[in-house]
Amino acid sequence: MAAVRPADADAALARRNPDIRVLLIFGPDLGLVRERADVAVRSVLPDAADPFALVRLEGDEVAADPRRLVDETRTIGLFGGERVVRLRAGNRNIVPALEPVLAGERGDALVVVEAGDLKKGAALRSLCEASPRALAIACYPDTERDLARLVDTMMAEAGHALDRDARVLLVSLCGGDRRAPRGEIEKLILYAGADRTVTADHVRAIVGGASALALDDVVDAALAGDAAEAMAALARALGGAGRPDAVLGALLRALTALHPMALAVAQGASAQRVIDQARPEGPFPRKRNLERARAGIELQRFIKAMRGVDEAVGAARRNAALAPAICERTVLQVAMQARPRGRGR
Repeated sequence: MAAVRPADADAALARRNPDIRVLLIFGPDLGLVRERADVAVRSVLPDAADPFALVRLEGDEVAADPRRLVDETRTIGLFGGERVVRLRAGNRNIVPALEPVLAGERGDALVVVEAGDLKKGAALRSLCEASPRALAIACYPDTERDLARLVDTMMAEAGHALDRDARVLLVSLCGGDRRAPRGEIEKLILYAGADRTVTADHVRAIVGGASALALDDVVDAALAGDAAEAMAALARALGGAGRPDAVLGALLRALTALHPMALAVAQGASAQRVIDQARPEGPFPRKRNLERARAGIELQRFIKAMRGVDEAVGAARRNAALAPAICERTVLQVAMQARPRGRGR
């Protein structure tokens, strides 16, 4: 069997046996499929732009003329050396075109096949997994560890260092197939410029998905009773094209979610235990922000705050011109209500 475990994929590409004539790279993560196909091509061809050394074919045209693939693998390069045929699988069956390549004598070309998600037992996958002259490499979405490794590698290659909070935040925002994280990291590198150390502020300013975190900043500061930070976070959120009604909506959802906690405390439960048992959702750890808000978990304050925010959401939507002022006033009121008793106002 020539199936490669996902964890061994990169190593298998790096130490490919010369007798391997077909590389099937497939999976739901099309960005990673393309990236590994690029690596496979570069391992053979220092200059992948050489049209005499690299041939690109579409699966549907090869399915219509299976002999063409055999001819390409047996063609001798104009300047000698190994050639690469890069074949993108389509909707039609290309197994008949690959079978003679795997069965025949060694040619002068490596065939790199890119395909989408192939289930176990699919004809193309089964053919390559069963052949001693092929490797079948599956590409699945990155795990958190994979993303962290990618982040560290790309930032180090660019000469930047990430502080701890920036690294955690960046990994949490990177998702989807491999193309998305690479694009976000490249944007961050450009944005950081001459700054050697990349901080969470850099990440929040440029990485996609950070807009939701801007709302989290407003909500967390307001619920912790930190009026100054809440106002600063609100300015950042609105300055980044955030909508006042979206900020108020996020604040209302947070208050609604925390209401059972306030009710439990009012009924005699330990505030610390309520915090410890909470399971905050979202892409970034927020338990420390709940810890900051612990002293403000009082039932009457939460009920008053919820009513005020609910009314503000409606008012902001009815009057767009006054929405920023309504939002600012409401966030400030919640922050003042959430301050622990005895703390200066």
